[in-house]
Amino acid sequence: MKTVITELNWNQGNELLSQMGEVIYDPELWKNQDLPRFIQDADALIVRNQTKVTRSLLDSAPRLKVIGRLGVGLDNIDLAAAQEKGIAVVYARNANAISVAEYVFAAMLTFARQPVAATTDVKQGHWNRKLFTGSEIYGQTLGLIGTGEIGIRLAVRAKAFGIHILGYDPFLPPYEMAITDFGVQQASLEEVLSQSDYISLHVPLNKATRHLINKQTLELVKPTAYIINSARGGVIDEQAFYESLATGKIAGAALDVMEQEPPAGSPLLELDNVILTPHIAGLTEQAQVKTSVLVANEVIKVFKGRPSSCVVKF
Repeated sequence: MKTVITELNWNQGNELLSQMGEVIYDPELWKNQDLPRFIQDADALIVRNQTKVTRSLLDSAPRLKVIGRLGVGLDNIDLAAAQEKGIAVVYARNANAISVAEYVFAAMLTFARQPVAATTDVKQGHWNRKLFTGSEIYGQTLGLIGTGEIGIRLAVRAKAFGIHILGYDPFLPPYEMAITDFGVQQASLEEVLSQSDYISLHVPLNKATRHLINKQTLELVKPTAYIINSARGGVIDEQAFYESLATGKIAGAALDVMEQEPPAGSPLLELDNVILTPHIAGLTEQAQVKTSVLVANEVIKVFKGRPSSCVVKF
């Protein structure tokens, strides 16, 4: 088995794959114009979100049997082309869900208590206790847009903090565990946006979700609310978002993902009420070890003709 890995991967997964045959690993390979040449005799291709796995790219790899996605988003993979060619796609199901949930909490607590801003102020010689009084998150409302694996993990932790949880998910049946066991109150998108103090996005990027947060939906958000996006940049219309943030129509935002990454020239870089991080919500050491090992094992299963619990259902 020949495996080509085009983006950053942890050694634990690479070592497992090397036991099956040749491994070509170059975390910068996704940028290489000669990528089709590297995969022309590959049996497995492993990517993150930067590699554009197009129909044309797949045409250059006639031996390809499986694509491994080091993450959960699939918008960079032409799934229809993969299906037509009989190429299985596996992904890192749930491997980084805890890390993403903890990122959301880190953002919420930062907005509530401003520890970094307070530290900077103190180091400048001030002692502004009134300025940094902050707010409890107990009793606040967290609105989840998407209540899948990450949303559920977030709900469990929010419940422990005494936070009221609203959840919008058109695919969530009324007796799902998120509702019956984890305290999520089903709500419409409009209710989540208008009633929440913190709004966290957990949806894939597709035709239905692109610019889900736009000029019209932003009008529903409370001026004291914060929006946290650790899903995909394209879920938010960034021009409309900038206008709402710059004019105080919403209090602030934490963005781990952007429509263009890195976001060179984005006006959002200019705003003090925006936390910007480089797509790291799921990028903890623990999550990446789990991701690399999980994807490697699932790729090997497919190659050996064994069933995979992480294969994409076309």
